[in-house]
Amino acid sequence: MTTEADRGALPADAAHNRNKERDEVPDTAAPPRALRYAALGDSLTAGIGDPVDGGWRGWAALLGAGVGDPGTGARFHNFAVSGALTRDVEEKQTPAAVSFAPDIASVVVGVNDTLRRAFDIQDLALRLDRVCGALAARGTVLLTTCLPDPGSMLGLPAPLAMPLARRQRAVNAVVHALAARHDTVHLHMAEASWVADRSLWSADRLHPAERGHRMIAARFHALLAERGLALGPEPSLETDQAPPSRAATLLWLATSGTGWVARRCRDLLPELLRLAGDEVAHWARGTGARLDLHAELALSRALAALSPGAPLARMGE
Repeated sequence: MTTEADRGALPADAAHNRNKERDEVPDTAAPPRALRYAALGDSLTAGIGDPVDGGWRGWAALLGAGVGDPGTGARFHNFAVSGALTRDVEEKQTPAAVSFAPDIASVVVGVNDTLRRAFDIQDLALRLDRVCGALAARGTVLLTTCLPDPGSMLGLPAPLAMPLARRQRAVNAVVHALAARHDTVHLHMAEASWVADRSLWSADRLHPAERGHRMIAARFHALLAERGLALGPEPSLETDQAPPSRAATLLWLATSGTGWVARRCRDLLPELLRLAGDEVAHWARGTGARLDLHAELALSRALAALSPGAPLARMGE
């Protein structure tokens, strides 16, 4: 008689074979996914100032080698393009970066915008807000930084330097607001000590030299390590090339620098001369504070136009 317990029971040989087949099934679990890092921005992120093998390396590539788990490494893609504006980052780089599905993305842009005639802090703020939002919406950890103004880097006379400084302070305030909102890994590069150390900067005085790129990579690596996102080796601060000499700087200014200035003069110089004229006129009348006030009001409108949730910031933050 067949008992209830016997129903459905396998013969001994069949049970043995079934267990053997189960043991022989290969492990089909997917291997650990390599961390993905996307770099968006302009020439700073493209690596200008850190030449290697006929091309450019830069801080983002140095950082890419030290993020993720040593066992799986990381996939790094640099979407940055020299000369890019915030508009270019939003319209061209961001869609490609989102498709790359990064775990980490650096968004460093804005200096080129300050060097354009049609600088509009509200347009820049809205575009940068959309860039950060698109990446953060998929859980990407963002890397951001505030930057020194080009006027101080180039050592321009005060009437020319101050309008650029005012613009860059506004850009930095927007970046600070978005950094706080998205809890980004944020690096301060507008510090006076950073700007004053000329060994960090290349001959053009606007882009980091190799040492500067290595310093940026190492500082970002330390901040990422605090979040458990940089498990690989810290980028070395040892350089392969000597910092640019004064002679190299003068040579750049006399050759490549001339072309660089000429290309921007067509767009920026007439506007910059107008701004400088305003500076001098206000100084003469003792009303220079009005220019700062106008910039503050423009920044306030830009921050107010950001999508809900973006915290406010002030000029100089």
